[in-house]
Amino acid sequence: GMAGAAARGPLPLPCLLLLLLPAASAEPELRFRPPDEAPVRLFTEPELARYDGHQEGQPIYLAVKGVVFDVTSGKEFYGKGAPYNALVGKDSTRGVAKMSLDPADLTHDTTGLTEEELKSLDDIFNNVYKAKYPIVGYTSRRILNEDGSPNLDFKPEDQPHFSIKDEF
Repeated sequence: GMAGAAARGPLPLPCLLLLLLPAASAEPELRFRPPDEAPVRLFTEPELARYDGHQEGQPIYLAVKGVVFDVTSGKEFYGKGAPYNALVGKDSTRGVAKMSLDPADLTHDTTGLTEEELKSLDDIFNNVYKAKYPIVGYTSRRILNEDGSPNLDFKPEDQPHFSIKDEF
């Protein structure tokens, strides 16, 4: 009827102003969002592979336990031609646990690791990677289920003891 037709016409000016105002006043709040609400970046294997230290000026990323760390500040260890370059651009959880650079160990797969190796993995994960390098995202394997649906149990890592200062 008539009511429907009227609703489709242009909005009177005061209504337009009201629509614009909340957006303008909400904007600063967005800028100061608490860090735990920061969007989580998801890396597929091909995306992660781009950050393998071979591109000049690109950051260097390494994933451990599905957590992607920016290890650029450790270029002398992880950059092109550096001793641990084999670990970067992928999830190298198994290699970190076994202290191995064998290509067969440069995988997320932890099947068959010993108690010792798993303990070593957690120590290095917490005391080296989480302590020294910023988390930039997570592998899709960590965030998604096998079928590609979001994993509802996913919890971002906190970095309470993070301090980059000993790099410099």
